[in-house]
Amino acid sequence: MSPVAVVLVSAAAAALLSLGVPPLLRRLPEPADDPPAVSYADLAGSALLLPLATSVSAVVAALLAWQVEPSRLMVFLVPLVPLLVLLAYVDWTVQRLPKQPILTATAAGLLAVGVEWLWVRDTGIVIGAVVGLVLARSAFWLLWRLVPHAMGFGDVRLAALVGLVLGRLGWEELAVGLWSGLAIFGIWGIGRAVAQRSRAAMREPLAYGPFMVLGMLVGVLGVSL
Repeated sequence: MSPVAVVLVSAAAAALLSLGVPPLLRRLPEPADDPPAVSYADLAGSALLLPLATSVSAVVAALLAWQVEPSRLMVFLVPLVPLLVLLAYVDWTVQRLPKQPILTATAAGLLAVGVEWLWVRDTGIVIGAVVGLVLARSAFWLLWRLVPHAMGFGDVRLAALVGLVLGRLGWEELAVGLWSGLAIFGIWGIGRAVAQRSRAAMREPLAYGPFMVLGMLVGVLGVSL
């Protein structure tokens, strides 16, 4: 398959899968101990969600297929894009990261890495993915313990998934992706405080999930350029 065909197929597949974002969000159970200000069902009914999920998923999947060497493009990477869009949308809107889809995607990623190892017998693939998962989750668990007001445990779960993906692709992708998310988050927070001319804005809650996802994309696409 030609590179252009890979890009088109990846974009079309991600756009098609993104049609399931609203129904999936509608069916997700809300945390009983700390429900969001707006229900998942109401978020799923937003007229903005479907066109946003479709367009962003198609563009991001196309970029991934164009920049990442096809042999290194994990089977679950393109299907993962609409899920990351869903998570970023929910976290940005109500500052929640649903538990079930993150854990399911992480389990699917580990399974995909295991199947890839059975196919190519490259132990480095498994080591990179697992170490990336452990390092990212451990780092964000430590941040969560030290500054619990700055992030929730959902960010720790998401970090494991992000670390798995970046670690599978390479150590450079892992380092750049994790650092980029933190850097962009910091710049955004400072910029918001400057725009509002208020130091108090630095202490206001701000969803970190979207920045972690953006940092992951910077790690993958930036290193591949």
